[in-house]
Amino acid sequence: MILKSGSTPQMLPKKGIAKANQAPYRSAMQIVVTLDCVDTEAQANFWLGALAPLDYRRGFHGPPYLSLVGPAPAPTLLLQHVPEPKQGKNRMHLDLDFGAADLTSEVNRLEQLGAARLSEELHEHGFRWIVVADPEGNEFCVFNPPKTLRHGHLRDE
Repeated sequence: MILKSGSTPQMLPKKGIAKANQAPYRSAMQIVVTLDCVDTEAQANFWLGALAPLDYRRGFHGPPYLSLVGPAPAPTLLLQHVPEPKQGKNRMHLDLDFGAADLTSEVNRLEQLGAARLSEELHEHGFRWIVVADPEGNEFCVFNPPKTLRHGHLRDE
């Protein structure tokens, strides 16, 4: 809202206006998930196979980085070479919904690519998931949302 001396309040259009405590952003923001790994090539091969249903492909490659990109608005997976192997539990992990009703078949596919199953099927609040790890031990979940929810929206029955 703009208030000029002796005038009535006027509303400014919201488009292109940053909040007072917010920096202006480019027109398109992206999310990049960075995964530390000892062998970026082996991890790239695993993740390209794992994310094949989502049409991921190789992107930028400039050591120590190798990026895997999917169609917009999918986040970029940036593999970063580090000298030390993973230690301890991940503080953040990926939850992947491939849209497959049969979680076991999807996890079997990932195991053939080199993943390790870390749990049986778990259930909570209508969500079903199985915890797995990539070849370097990074945990992630393969999940199905409740039947009424798919990608944050009501699912067609």
